[in-house]
Amino acid sequence: MTTIASGLRRIIGLLALAAMLAGCSAIKLGYNNLDDIAYWWLDSYVDFSDEQSTRVREDLASLHAWHRRQELPAVIAMLQEMEKLAPGEVTPAQACALVQQVRERLNAVADRAEPAVVTLALGLAPEQLQHLERKYEKNDAEYRKQWVRPPREEQREKRFDQFLERSEMIYGRLDAPQRDVLKRLVEQSIFEPERMLAERMRRQQDALQTLRKLSGQPVPFAEARSLLRGYLERTQEPPDPASRRYQQALIDEGCRNIATLHNSTNAAQRDAAVRRLRAYQRDLRDLVNEK
Repeated sequence: MTTIASGLRRIIGLLALAAMLAGCSAIKLGYNNLDDIAYWWLDSYVDFSDEQSTRVREDLASLHAWHRRQELPAVIAMLQEMEKLAPGEVTPAQACALVQQVRERLNAVADRAEPAVVTLALGLAPEQLQHLERKYEKNDAEYRKQWVRPPREEQREKRFDQFLERSEMIYGRLDAPQRDVLKRLVEQSIFEPERMLAERMRRQQDALQTLRKLSGQPVPFAEARSLLRGYLERTQEPPDPASRRYQQALIDEGCRNIATLHNSTNAAQRDAAVRRLRAYQRDLRDLVNEK
């Protein structure tokens, strides 16, 4: 299922990369319980039948074992690259190179999960697609409440608080001038919640339309696989040129912001980032070696 494919990629990828954002105990606990976390998250979207539940749990266990064995070492390698960059100045291009690596790792998860996802999509019932549609509507209502309806200044304050928390997990406490830099980046951002919601809803409708072509239909496996791949490609590259330009502009902005904030830090803060990145690498190596 397309939602499952993108959801698995997001859940596993973010938990694997969360070492950049949270403490080691939380990472290990979350990662080691990933099967259950992923299952319950996915079940909230489609309400699995008993037969589907058994198969999905088995598929998740297999995917999790593969990810621990094959993908965590790649995440460690990314952290090592970040560690090498941390003591010096960083360019937007270097930041974007790391962003691209993250994207590649998430795509690897989706590719690995694809056969199981296609099989599940072909077996979804109409009522499960209705459940998915209601879930989308509920999520969209919450997004409007959190991001679209509040005044622009409140939106900016919320984004500033999020960025500040994530930054201080890596560098330690930011001083007043550095916080001013962060505020300026937020104020100058092209982020528009309304446009984000519109793209989000486009993807949801695309997912539902794709799944309705597959659900309970005698569609050959290869054709179903092609349809799902097409959807995933459209989630990364929106069909509308204006949406593609906006998405790329947001990525470019993010790369510039990473570089700008990092280059505002002092030697002690960069040293703190190096120590944190090394600690995360040790934590992930422990996860790789766990049985």
